[in-house]
Amino acid sequence: MASTLFSGGTVVTSDASFAADLLVVDGRVAAIGSALSADADERVDCNGRLLVPGGVDVHTHLDAPMMGTTTSDDFESGTRAAACGGTTTIVDFALQVKGQRIPETLALYHEKAAGRAAVDYGFHIAVTDLYDGAIADLGGVVDDGVTSFKIFMAYRGMMMLDDGEMFEVMREAGRRGAQVCIHAENGDVIDRVAADLVAQDKTEPRYHAVSRPPSTEVEAVRRAIQISRIADAPIYFVHLSVAGSAEAVAAARAEDWPVSAETCTHYLTLGPELYDRPDFEGAKVVLTPPLREPEHREALWKSLRTGALGVVSSDHCPFCFRDQKELGRDDFRRIPNGGPGVEHRMPLMYGEGVRTGRLSVEQYVNLTATTPAKSFGLFPRKGALTVGSDADVVVLDPSGTTTISADTQVQRIDYTPWEGWTTPGRIERVYSRGRLVSRDGSFVGNAGHGRYLARSRL
Repeated sequence: MASTLFSGGTVVTSDASFAADLLVVDGRVAAIGSALSADADERVDCNGRLLVPGGVDVHTHLDAPMMGTTTSDDFESGTRAAACGGTTTIVDFALQVKGQRIPETLALYHEKAAGRAAVDYGFHIAVTDLYDGAIADLGGVVDDGVTSFKIFMAYRGMMMLDDGEMFEVMREAGRRGAQVCIHAENGDVIDRVAADLVAQDKTEPRYHAVSRPPSTEVEAVRRAIQISRIADAPIYFVHLSVAGSAEAVAAARAEDWPVSAETCTHYLTLGPELYDRPDFEGAKVVLTPPLREPEHREALWKSLRTGALGVVSSDHCPFCFRDQKELGRDDFRRIPNGGPGVEHRMPLMYGEGVRTGRLSVEQYVNLTATTPAKSFGLFPRKGALTVGSDADVVVLDPSGTTTISADTQVQRIDYTPWEGWTTPGRIERVYSRGRLVSRDGSFVGNAGHGRYLARSRL
C-alpha cells in the first residue's frame, strides 16, 4: 500500500485549525495526530504550511453546447486546471439539449468524461425539455447517483422551463430524495428589455448588464421559493449576485425551509466597470447574471459570513474571446454567457477572503470544500480531512503569492478577468486520493485519474 506522511503542517477543517501530521495510506486519510511516526513511502515537510481539503466545485460547464458554440474546456483541460487551482472534485452540469432524453444526456456526459478527467467528478442534469416520460426518467438517473437537477428561469426557447414545468421537476425531485438547482432570473422580462435596447442601437457589452437589473434576479428567487413550498421540495440557487436574493434566501432559511444557495468568485471580486472597456473587451465578462455594484459585493461577503450563502463556486463556463465571444460583436444578446474560474477560485478566495479578514480560514474551507460536499451528497468522502476520507490534500503556503495571467494559466481560454492580479497565498501541492496531481501550479497528474462519483440522496 502506498503511503505519504505530511509532517509539521497546520490542518484546517471547517471548524478548527491545529498543528498535526497527516498520514495517507492507499489514497485515504489514515491518521491525524502529533508527531506521527509512520514508516511512510514519502514524507512531505509542511512546516509553515496549511493542509486544507481539496476544493469541491459544484458548478462547472465542461464541453457544454451553449448559444451556438461549445465551452472551450473539455473534461481533460478543465479538470487539469481544477487540479492546479486546488480543486480535486467537480460536479458538472450535464446539459440536456432539445429532443434528447435525460438518460441519453447522462450517457453522453459519461462518455465525455471517462478516461479524460484528471480529478473526481459527478453530474447534475440540466433539464431543458420535458418530453413525454421525462419526469419518470428523472428517477432512473437518481438511482445512478445523479441526485440533483438544474432548471433555468431564463433563456426561453433554449433552456427555460415555465413555472408549471418547474413545479413538476421540483415535486419529483422531492419525492426521489434529490434537489433542484435553480438559475433564477425573470427571463421573459429580460428578453423584452434586451429587445428594446437593441432596437435603440444599444448593442455593446455594457447593455448585457443593463438588460438584467438586480430586480430580475430577486423576483425570480422569491417566485422559485414559493413554488418549492407548493412542491414540498428542497432547492439550491446557483450564482446569486445581489443583496436582495441573499436576503430572500436568509428569510426562507429562518423559517426552516430547505433552501440553500451559492455565489461565485467573480461576483465577490469584480465590478460592472469592466463592461466599459474599449475594443469589445467588456464581452469577456458577459456572465449571467452580470457583475454588480460594490454594495452587492459587500452584501454577498456578509451573507457568506452569516451562513445565508453557504457555497462559493466558480461557474466555470469558458468561451474564448476570439471566435466565441466575438459572435456577439454586433448584438450583446449573442455573446456566449460565461467565463473562466475553476483554476482561480481557491487562490482568490484565500487571498480576497482570508487575508483581507473577510473570512476565517475555517470559513474558507467550509465554503470551498465542506459545505459543497455536504450539499451534494459527497461528504465525508469529499470536502474534509478526516480519518477515512479521500486523501484530497492541498498544501498551501500562506507566505507565498499567486499571480494570475492568461499566459500562465492551465485552463484553455485566451484571457482571464483577473489578469495581473497578485493575491496572498500560494498552492504548492495538490493531491487527489493521495496522488500528486499538481506541483507549484503545474499539472503532474494523468488524464483518466478522475473517477465518477455516485452521490447519495438527501
